[in-house]
Amino acid sequence: MAVIVGTSGWQYRDWSGVFYPPDRPQRLWLEEYARHFRTVESNNAFYRLPSPETFAQWRERTPPGFVMAVKASRFLTHIKRLRDPAEPVQRLMTHAASLAERLGPVLLQLPPTLRGDPEALDRCLACFPAGVRVAVEPRHASWWTPAVRSVLAERGAALCWADRGSRPVTPLWRTADWGYVRFHEGRAQPWPRYGRTALRSWAERIAHTWSRDADVFAYFNNDPGGAAVVDARAFTRLVAAVQPAPPR
Repeated sequence: MAVIVGTSGWQYRDWSGVFYPPDRPQRLWLEEYARHFRTVESNNAFYRLPSPETFAQWRERTPPGFVMAVKASRFLTHIKRLRDPAEPVQRLMTHAASLAERLGPVLLQLPPTLRGDPEALDRCLACFPAGVRVAVEPRHASWWTPAVRSVLAERGAALCWADRGSRPVTPLWRTADWGYVRFHEGRAQPWPRYGRTALRSWAERIAHTWSRDADVFAYFNNDPGGAAVVDARAFTRLVAAVQPAPPR
């Protein structure tokens, strides 16, 4: 199994002197980040879609084998609320195509007020090109239905396993032959770190759920104070201890 571990974003000012050398200019942070991790989840597109040229620059600045997950635009998920998805999906994928082989999964994080709508989800997933991995992170309890699970499975989309407070806040459904996990906030000190017990439990869940040849992407979104970096490194070691195949 390839558990590919990284963080949600890399451009945090409070990481300077904690993760990034204090004399390293911000324009070189991506190169420094890629020395330590093989993947990152880019949140930029959620707020403002980067140009194809920016995606191409990110590709050029990262080494072979590096993977960038892309969080889909809030225009699609929060403003349109999955309605009329064809144009925003096409625009996102046209721009992100400049990542070429660096392009990883696309994350659809749904607003917490959006109630379950399997038909709308199916129409949205149908707009993505064949071969694009899509992870979906619903945040309203009405999504936890057999109909939603069926849509995800039929489209080959992964339900994003999400953690908050060192506990799962989503069902642990396996809906694809690959996985996607997001860590939002732990309970350990200093806040918002994760403790070893919580991280080991997640490593065991992953090892017991996916086959040995599956890709599982894991991202730490608890960025304050560099907690995400510390936890991502710790999780990488724990995954390696739980399963024989080394994480990336």
